[in-house]
Amino acid sequence: MPESQYAVEMKGIVRRFPGVLANDNVDFNLRTGEIHALLGENGAGKSTLMNILTGLYRPDEGEIRVNGQRVYFNSPRDAITAGIGMVHQHFMLVPSHSVTENILLGLDEPRFLLHLPKYEQKVRELEDRFNLKIDPQAKIWQLSVGEQQRVEILKMLYRGASVLIMDEPTAVLAPQEIDGLFKTLRAMAAEGKSIVFISHKLNEVLEIADRITVLRRGKVTASGILSGETNRTELAQLMVGREVLFKLEKKEQPPGCEVLIVKNVHARNNRQLPALRGVSMHVCSGEIVGVAAIAGNGQSELAEVITGLRPCTEGRVLIGGNEVQNRSARVSIDAGTAHIPEDRTHVGSAPNLSVTDNLIMKSYRKSPIRQGLSINQAVAQEQAEALKDEYDIIVPTIKTPVRLLSGGNLQRVILAREISAEPELMIAVQPTRGLDVGAIEGVQHLLLEQREAGAAILLISEELEELVALSDRIYVLYEGEVMGEVCSSDIDTIGQMMTGTRQKEISAEAKQ
Repeated sequence: MPESQYAVEMKGIVRRFPGVLANDNVDFNLRTGEIHALLGENGAGKSTLMNILTGLYRPDEGEIRVNGQRVYFNSPRDAITAGIGMVHQHFMLVPSHSVTENILLGLDEPRFLLHLPKYEQKVRELEDRFNLKIDPQAKIWQLSVGEQQRVEILKMLYRGASVLIMDEPTAVLAPQEIDGLFKTLRAMAAEGKSIVFISHKLNEVLEIADRITVLRRGKVTASGILSGETNRTELAQLMVGREVLFKLEKKEQPPGCEVLIVKNVHARNNRQLPALRGVSMHVCSGEIVGVAAIAGNGQSELAEVITGLRPCTEGRVLIGGNEVQNRSARVSIDAGTAHIPEDRTHVGSAPNLSVTDNLIMKSYRKSPIRQGLSINQAVAQEQAEALKDEYDIIVPTIKTPVRLLSGGNLQRVILAREISAEPELMIAVQPTRGLDVGAIEGVQHLLLEQREAGAAILLISEELEELVALSDRIYVLYEGEVMGEVCSSDIDTIGQMMTGTRQKEISAEAKQ
C-alpha cells in the first residue's frame, strides 16, 4: 500500500522515563478512513505512544509521518495544526470556565472580542449533529464525569481533527450513548477521518474497530490484526500474557444485618438543582447491591451524601445504626466506611504526594504509624511496601508521586488503602472504569472477597454486565429517583428503568 494511504505512520518509537521504558521500538500505522483499536494493560505504553503523536511528549528515538510527510511535533498545537486531536482519559479542562469557553481555549478565533452567544450556538449545532447533549453555558465544575467527557469530544470535533485519538471514550457512557457514539465514529470514518480507539472493553473493540494493535510492557504483541479474525479471549491473552477468566464465580450466601440504610434522601448537585429526590435503599452485610443509572442521574451525589462529601436537604443515612448525614467524611470513615470514588485522580488521591503517603491516608492517625505528634516513617514505608506487593502496584519506588502512575496502578493504590482498613461498608463508584481486562478481573475478585468476608458493598457502575455479574440486588436511578429494585439479571428491564420507566409500569405491561 502506498505511503499516501496512511494517515499516520509511527516507526521505531522509543520513549523512556526514569526507571521505565514506556515504548520499546514501537511501530504503529493508521490508514485513512479506518477505526484502529489500540489495546494493552494499564501502563503498557498506549497513552505514552499517543501522547507522542499529539505532541505532548517527544520520542527518544523513531519517526512520525502524517500523510506520508515526516513531522516533528514540539507541542500539541503543532499536532492540532496537522489535524491530530486527542480526547484524553483524564480530562484537560478548566473547571471554572464554561463548556463553550473550554472548547474555544487555544484557538486563533475569536482573537480579540468574545461574543459568547454566537459560539454557544455553534456548540449547540455541533451537539445536535453528533448527539452529544450538554449545556454550553454550564461551568465544568458543575458537570458530571460523563458530561465532562462529552466536552472533551466536542473540543476535538470543533477543531475539525482529521485524526481523532479517543482514550477510553465510552468509559462513562450508557449503552444507548455508546451506540450513538459508534454511529458518529463510523460516519466520521466514512468521510475519510481516521480514528485511534483506545479501550479495555474488548466487546466494543471487536464491534467498532477495523484493525487492532496490542501493546504489552511497551512492546507490540500484535500489529494491525483484523477484528474479524480474532476474539475476546485471544485479545485478552495478548494483552496480559495469560488466560483471563471472564466468568465470575460468586458464592451463594444469605445476607446479614442491615449496615447501610438510606431513608427518603433529597440532595442538590453542584448547580444547586435537585439531584436526589426521596431515595431510599438498604445494604446488608455480605451482599453487593448495585446502583444502575446513566451518568448524571444522581448516583454520584448519592455516594457523596453517604460518605460525608455532600450535605442532604432532607432524609437520613445510617451506617451501623449511626446517623451520618450532614456530618464530616471522618464520621463515615470512623463508622467503618471505605470509599472508592468515581474520580480517582482528584478525589481518591493526592496526586503530588507519594505512594506511601496515599496508602497511609486512613491509618496515619493510629498506632503504629502514629508516633506521638509525628509519623513513624519506617513503619509507614514498611506497610506501603507490603501493600504494594500484595496488590501488585507497579511503580519504581513507593516514594514516587501517584500522579506519575497509570490509571490501573492508581486504582490499585486506592483499593489497597481502602480494603486494608477492613471496612464494614464499601461504597465503590465506577471501580473498574478505564481499567484493562486483567485489572478489571482483579478488582472484581477483590469485591467478591470483601463480600465473602461480610462487608456490605454498594456498587455504583454504568457497566450493566458488571452490575449483573456482581450484584445480589440492583436499584435503578433516573433523575434522582429510584425506579425500582430488581434481583434478576434482566438487562432489558434495567435498561427501561434507566431511561425513566418505573418497575411497576413494566410489570403492569407484562401482565396485559
